[in-house]
Amino acid sequence: MLNTNEREIQLQGISGSPGICIGKAYLVGREGVDVVEKYFISEENLKKETKRFKKAVKKSKDELFSIIEQTPKKLRPHDSILEAQMLLFKDKMLYGETIKTIEKELVNAEWALKKVVSNVKSIFDDMTDTYLQGRAADIIHVSESIMQNLVGAEKEDIAAIEKRVILVAVDLSPAETSQIQLEKIMGFVTDRGGKTSHTGIIARTLEIPAVLGLDNASRIIKNDDIIIVDGTAGIVIINPTDQTLIQFEERKHRYEVYNAGITRDSHLPAETVDGVLFQVMGNIELPEEVVSVIAHGGDGIGLYRTEFQYFNRPDFPSEHELFDKYKDVVEVMAPRPVTIRTIDINADKAISYASDSDETNPVLGLRGIRYCLQKPDVFMTQLQAILRASAFGNVRVMFPMISCYDEVRHAKRMLNEAAESLDKEGVDFDKNIEVGIMIEVPSAVILADVMAKDVDFFSIGTNDLIQYSLAVDRGNTQVAYLYQPLNPAIIRMIKHVADVARDHGLKISICGQMAGDPVNMTILLGLGIDRFSMNPQSIPIIKSIIRLLNVEDARLFIKEVLKETTDTGVMELVLNTFGSILFDIGYTEL
Repeated sequence: MLNTNEREIQLQGISGSPGICIGKAYLVGREGVDVVEKYFISEENLKKETKRFKKAVKKSKDELFSIIEQTPKKLRPHDSILEAQMLLFKDKMLYGETIKTIEKELVNAEWALKKVVSNVKSIFDDMTDTYLQGRAADIIHVSESIMQNLVGAEKEDIAAIEKRVILVAVDLSPAETSQIQLEKIMGFVTDRGGKTSHTGIIARTLEIPAVLGLDNASRIIKNDDIIIVDGTAGIVIINPTDQTLIQFEERKHRYEVYNAGITRDSHLPAETVDGVLFQVMGNIELPEEVVSVIAHGGDGIGLYRTEFQYFNRPDFPSEHELFDKYKDVVEVMAPRPVTIRTIDINADKAISYASDSDETNPVLGLRGIRYCLQKPDVFMTQLQAILRASAFGNVRVMFPMISCYDEVRHAKRMLNEAAESLDKEGVDFDKNIEVGIMIEVPSAVILADVMAKDVDFFSIGTNDLIQYSLAVDRGNTQVAYLYQPLNPAIIRMIKHVADVARDHGLKISICGQMAGDPVNMTILLGLGIDRFSMNPQSIPIIKSIIRLLNVEDARLFIKEVLKETTDTGVMELVLNTFGSILFDIGYTEL
């Protein structure tokens, strides 16, 4: 927190959804949830206490069902987020363990629930994967709803808010966020949450500014305080001075003009001035996010993360369940391509029903293709579902976390077995489905020429490649400054993979955050990348800058880039050479 003068306060959080809004704060409270007293119950009252807990669960479940039924049309695509939370009401990790704690320890339901949630949260907090950490929020949201019904607390009705305000809360559940009336709510800020949380996803769907993960905003901000929410920079300013208000009003206007411009042109092809056409696609984790990809002009799905269907449920999903979700995405996107990545679960303990081991360092442990090959039944179910979905559109399958050639051969062998099984059953599927691997481990970079013989395309996952190559934990604030996409080592690794792809006639894409930053685009074009995949909101600006670039110039520029020895030097070279183009698309103005 920075104090710029006696009255103005600036808070730095996480960008949940871009944009700027200015208005009065409206605090959303959670009455009766924070303080829970423990007391013991007699054995004769045990049945009564468990019944009280079950009644609170049913009431919460009924309330959520009612919200789903009344969800505004704009948020209909995200019904599955709420439906997934419905399953949590009977999840053994939450529901079953709470009843067990009441019976075993003879304690009140509130205390038992609080203890169980605390234990579950600690498991997720130990994980380094931010996506999995975000899933803990689902459990917390559901438990808080149950807790409010246990203590008889009055719940906030966000749909009933009549004033034009900015919401401020400890957290907002997907159920609460889905009740937002766009004509009333300008934006929101929360103490908890992050970019991958469901609250953040819904905020981006609503296209309203949101800053998350502020820790203490709900304690500092008071009702009716004037606040500025800069969702692009992840900043909240409380009681801004007149000078700050003028500054942000101008920035707000510039952003709205800029956003309207790039969105208007987002459906134009990403073709350079010298006539080279590129594919700019979207990354999704939920089937419903295809709506956002299409709305932002995406040329397809470059990365469909499939982990979500394995969480918040009592067992592994069936082939039919997976097929239904994949088919929905493929049909909506057809004839545009959909690249389905097989599950990249970060350690067994991420799935409560499959937990049989603990790992001290899950980032280097049983994840990605390693997990799949050790769980052949789970893997085969998913492969058959993907193949079945391929009959309904343009599907590619991609294997994550490949670190050696044996993994490629083993995974392809299993894919062939899945195809033979479906063929015998007379099930239609694309017999020429494209198969690719993610390059996100240094060993895969080195062996790219070997692996190229067995695949149809490469997709570089820069998030993990940077982390593993530079030995940097992005979550560690002491070393996070070393996480630099423009580090010369990373650029040279990408060049090597791109050169191998070109020599073997393979398509190559970038699907990490590096692809969504306009600053990197000249370098990536010059290196020979031909497909880009990113969060849907970044698609318009990336297509805009591609339309201003010349591939031949970019290829010549790479020769200069490769002479640089520091990431700072690379960045200065980019800005000095192409800064005017970035300025033209409004990038430096944001």
